[in-house]
Amino acid sequence: MTRIQIDLPDATAQAASKAGLLTPQALAGLLNDALRREAGRKLLAAATRVHDAGIEPMSDEEIVAEVKAVRQARRSTEAPGSAEAPGSGLAKMIRTIAGNAI
Repeated sequence: MTRIQIDLPDATAQAASKAGLLTPQALAGLLNDALRREAGRKLLAAATRVHDAGIEPMSDEEIVAEVKAVRQARRSTEAPGSAEAPGSGLAKMIRTIAGNAI
């Protein structure tokens, strides 16, 4: 558990307290909501970069095949003494477009 301390204008602190927003549960909920919104913004930004790069959408079958390839590669690299498995095409494409940001 992490303890935080923040400085707020008195009016903001009073209004937030009166609204029940300064409880640990309320603050955790507000922060989690903000984190989800930020993740959504990053996802939409990545989707925009994919679209702007002119990459054709993948079919369901292609997505399933890529997911299986990534899972197999992870299993291969997690096995003791195994050589590093090659990266999947989807993973390489995402790293290239996102600039390793996602």
